[in-house]
Amino acid sequence: MTINGKAADAAAAGGAALPGARFALASGLLNRRSFLRGSAAGMGTLWLGGCATTDGLSSAEVTALYAAVHDKKFPIPAADVSKVDPKYYRRTVRFDSKEAPGTIIVDPGNYHVYRIEGEGNATRYGANVGREGFLWSGDAYVGRKGEWPTWTPPKEMIARQPEAAKYAGGMPGGPDNPLGARTLYLYQKGKYTLYTIYSTSDPETIGTNLTSGCTGLLTQDMIDLYSRTPVNTKVVVLPA
Repeated sequence: MTINGKAADAAAAGGAALPGARFALASGLLNRRSFLRGSAAGMGTLWLGGCATTDGLSSAEVTALYAAVHDKKFPIPAADVSKVDPKYYRRTVRFDSKEAPGTIIVDPGNYHVYRIEGEGNATRYGANVGREGFLWSGDAYVGRKGEWPTWTPPKEMIARQPEAAKYAGGMPGGPDNPLGARTLYLYQKGKYTLYTIYSTSDPETIGTNLTSGCTGLLTQDMIDLYSRTPVNTKVVVLPA
């Protein structure tokens, strides 16, 4: 899957499946954007100004949703929402479901993730999803959670891209780590599926297919979802 603007394959032992883009270094550090996007093109969108409204949200509301976050470990800058189609902004929507409140539903065909709130409502987030050939669907649950988690490239990736070997012992969490600020690890029957819901700081990736199966939300959206998602939460990944 792709994680936080970085591409990689299914990670082992503390890692995660990342997108299939190139592994790149910049000034001695992993270049998140090159790693994540590969050949994916950025999306142009309409910028909100003044008191205009877009998709039911005012510019002030959007600015507040995606403002800078004073995280306890690393500062998180405001998201550049000019690079995000307004239909992917976080909002509460009508969503009929038989699933219990708190359940997460991933809809890769429409690049959305839903958190069921009950009474026919859900919180909807925009997402990036897996590329063709890497899409996965089924029921899972959140087996563990991670704040600024360590990323470990799998042996298969190191064999193809020797430059990744420097992180064989694990890449510490931080702004350049492909797993981002928050990660939810999906499990089935006690086993890690190698798929995650993770945070990306690359807004132009929202609404695109570029990962190796994982699902990315803007960091501010992921922090919101993460804070309201306990371990063992059910996750339903719909077919694309």
